[in-house]
Amino acid sequence: MPQHVFFQPPHAWVGDIIPFVANGEFQLFYLHEDRSTPKPGTPWHLVTTANLVDFDDQGVAFEHGSPTAGDFNVYTGSIVDDGAGTHHLFYTGQNPAIVGQDGLPLQLVMHATSTDGLASWQRFPEHTFGASAGYETGDWRDPFVFRDDEAGLWRMLIAARHTDGPERRRGTIAQCVSTDLVHWEPTEPFWDPRRYVAHECPDVFRWGDWWYLVYSEFSENFTTRYRMARSLAGPWLVPEHDSIDGRAFYAAKTAELHGRRFFFGWIASREDNHDDGAWQWAGTMSVLEATQNDDGTLAFAFAPETLASFTENVPLGALGAEATGTSSPLRLDAPDGYSVRLSDTETPRRFRLSVTFDIAAGTTECGVLLRASDDGDSAYILRLEPKRGRMVFDRWPRRRTGDGQWEISGDSPYVIELERPCDLSPGTHTLEVIVDGDLCVANLDGRTTLSTRIYDRPVGRVGVFVGEGSVVVRDLSLSTGTAPSRPDPNALDGSAASTETLPERQYAHN
Repeated sequence: MPQHVFFQPPHAWVGDIIPFVANGEFQLFYLHEDRSTPKPGTPWHLVTTANLVDFDDQGVAFEHGSPTAGDFNVYTGSIVDDGAGTHHLFYTGQNPAIVGQDGLPLQLVMHATSTDGLASWQRFPEHTFGASAGYETGDWRDPFVFRDDEAGLWRMLIAARHTDGPERRRGTIAQCVSTDLVHWEPTEPFWDPRRYVAHECPDVFRWGDWWYLVYSEFSENFTTRYRMARSLAGPWLVPEHDSIDGRAFYAAKTAELHGRRFFFGWIASREDNHDDGAWQWAGTMSVLEATQNDDGTLAFAFAPETLASFTENVPLGALGAEATGTSSPLRLDAPDGYSVRLSDTETPRRFRLSVTFDIAAGTTECGVLLRASDDGDSAYILRLEPKRGRMVFDRWPRRRTGDGQWEISGDSPYVIELERPCDLSPGTHTLEVIVDGDLCVANLDGRTTLSTRIYDRPVGRVGVFVGEGSVVVRDLSLSTGTAPSRPDPNALDGSAASTETLPERQYAHN
């Protein structure tokens, strides 16, 4: 049975996603991670969706190789249609038992084709190739192939590392070119900033007069970013806000359907299912829709279909009545203090919260509390900080690490990896939040998204607050859907699928 809004396979996790569009729907191939010991080979699985709400698990789509094969692990790649009835799948082959010249497991680019509409694949081991001269053999992965019509050839971008230079700044996007999708010739790097350890999961697309390069920064930040240029030759410009999401959303790759561009990534889980656990590789699939601003920069938000799937209103008591206009608007004033209002009851496990803040000039902070205690002293916090121009995720209290009052986990003013720069000038700002079990994704003004996990507080109330300032709260609503909450990964089930499909959408530039 389908899952809804966020997808995760039974007893397993979603790794890097390879999106492709066929037959009017998204074919979302992904690296299937089950975290068992000893570690099995990694295959590609497939999930499909026509509406970004109902996700159908199709199971194994491209099996990994034998324990002695170079592709015991089938890692990230891409799929292209050659226009003559054949689909070409390029992927990273790796086997921990086979090491390269640098002493690390060898990474290879491999090739398979399908002539039956993605149903089955034939491997071509003779087409395999490894790192070109000057690149490390253990970092030659994530081949992304696209057609360059102006040059009359195919381009393959590869996440690679130079063999020389400072250890943490050797990352580059290498490039090979081909006229037949079989024979590949190395050429100059596609993008070579000499700044990061690696630029994983490269992706390139054209939108109007702009080209976009998407990559995942493999460094201490682990962030998916984008660059923009007027041509494939560059120069690649850095937009003012160049990240797609925060630390938890990674390895996003894109696909277009009906003139709309979507980013498919995964929200990382945390070790031991605790708020203080280390981020882990792989997690739960999440989708964001991009819109293009007049200056070519991109904004990121929930797809309208995602928001519309929450159809059942949940009463909030007096808090909801005031903020939704059935009585006077809810005004919170705390010129040199803190003011909070809470719902009368606890929220469901899965919900959409929508709220508009009219923020007065000079306000230090405002936002929402999630899964709050009855007095609001303990909660997850989405905090808007106008003076700093950022949205941050926080929680209180932190885990105690000692007997002293000051000895708490995360000795910082917020969860440091979960910060998003944004415009918070005085006036109205709308915050949309979706919570589904241990997932929390927030979006501000249809532009700025922040995703995370929330494990340690499974229940609680919702609230709004202001600190050192004044806000008017309007259009506050909480809703849930007819679909069940996203189940625990160890006990997944589903529900009936919607028959709606994804419509075309004409963007209004922001």
